[in-house]
Amino acid sequence: MFNLVHDKLQKTLQTLGFTQETEVQAKAIPLILEGNDVAASAETGSGKTAAYLLPILHHLLQNTVSHSGTRCLVLVPTRELAKQVEKQFEQLAQFTSLSAGVLTGGASMQFQRAMLRKDPELLIATPGRILDHSNNGETELDKLEYLVLDEADKMLDLGFSDDVTAITNFCNKERKTLLFSATLNARGIKPMIQKLMQEPKILVLNSFEEQQKQITQQIIPADDLKHKEKLVNWLLKNEKYRKAIIFCNTKTQVDRLGGLLKYYQHAAGTLHGDNTQEIRNQVMMQFRDNKFNVLIASDVAARGIDVKEVDLVINFDMAHNGDDYIHRIGRTGRAGESGLAISLISSREWNLMATIENFLKTKFEKRIVKALIGKYTGPKNLKSNGKAATKGKRHSGKKLSAREKKRLDKKQSKKKKTIQQKLEPEDVISSSKPKKKFGGISEAPVQPLRKK
Repeated sequence: MFNLVHDKLQKTLQTLGFTQETEVQAKAIPLILEGNDVAASAETGSGKTAAYLLPILHHLLQNTVSHSGTRCLVLVPTRELAKQVEKQFEQLAQFTSLSAGVLTGGASMQFQRAMLRKDPELLIATPGRILDHSNNGETELDKLEYLVLDEADKMLDLGFSDDVTAITNFCNKERKTLLFSATLNARGIKPMIQKLMQEPKILVLNSFEEQQKQITQQIIPADDLKHKEKLVNWLLKNEKYRKAIIFCNTKTQVDRLGGLLKYYQHAAGTLHGDNTQEIRNQVMMQFRDNKFNVLIASDVAARGIDVKEVDLVINFDMAHNGDDYIHRIGRTGRAGESGLAISLISSREWNLMATIENFLKTKFEKRIVKALIGKYTGPKNLKSNGKAATKGKRHSGKKLSAREKKRLDKKQSKKKKTIQQKLEPEDVISSSKPKKKFGGISEAPVQPLRKK
């Protein structure tokens, strides 16, 4: 397959030791070389970056042009993924004169303007930042030849749909469009394909059903926050792993858990949206270089992380939906290796967990840590869909708690008082005519005259 690309790229592949293409590369590269729009489902770590960069670089080398302007634009949802795409480009284009530039938030606009003036053939950008430059007239996309939407589902999750549409208005209408997503069934993906692509070839690859075979998925019931923290500490001390990633739903929880694990003498680092780009790069470099082996991260910050040797993923907080869950546990079980994904589930998260089970059409293995057995071990009664059965009406013979008894007595007393007021004879004289009051009509009954 690699023999289809330019001689300079073949030399690069030999230098890098790339001899066998992945599934997405084997199926996508010929289609892109033929000039098709392509929409493919492919996870981070599947080789998708090379799957679109190789044929694009081949086209740029085969078809040299004298005009200025960007020839290829790669849109990505996060700064981390932009950095990874840039690194892959530098590796593949090392024996060529092609250049790439990166436009992401957290970097100087002035520096990026200077980079744009150098006119790189390829731009790697997050939607918000390139839209800022385009609105200021600082980009040249009118002669664009390729538009790549990498991890399109996450761009939609982050609310970039309108930005992506606005960016395409600056682009050449005759361009080729390539879309890569973890799943093509994510909300908003199909409308995006219909709107931005011309008769695309659809590739469904690296399905999650196949990936699940490599990953053992477990749930551990947890009482509360403190119980979860104890469980995480126990798991990190007792499970066998080379690297582990722990996911939290909030930045505050990421920092809290990171500090706690360091207190427990774990080599841990944290990554979330408030980190500067410099800190993010430093954290990821240290994680890859084994300076620490436990990374606590939020969903947005960890999207697109491609790190080898991740054997353990822990969901400290359950993912908000099935797509986020897929991306989380997809950090492990790659390239034929096995992985372990553990989700800590409180009573409030049980139904969410059951929803994700139904979405994935799978059943998680329930596990109890004997050293840290909590009060909550799961719902006593389950519905057919796996969710907790809600409590029915209280039986009259059931013993009430003191608080419930007090509430019931107060309610009955109020009801009794209302009934008595209705039954007592009123010392009033009814009148069929309403009484005027302050120029209006009063519906109140007429009071009796005072006796002399």
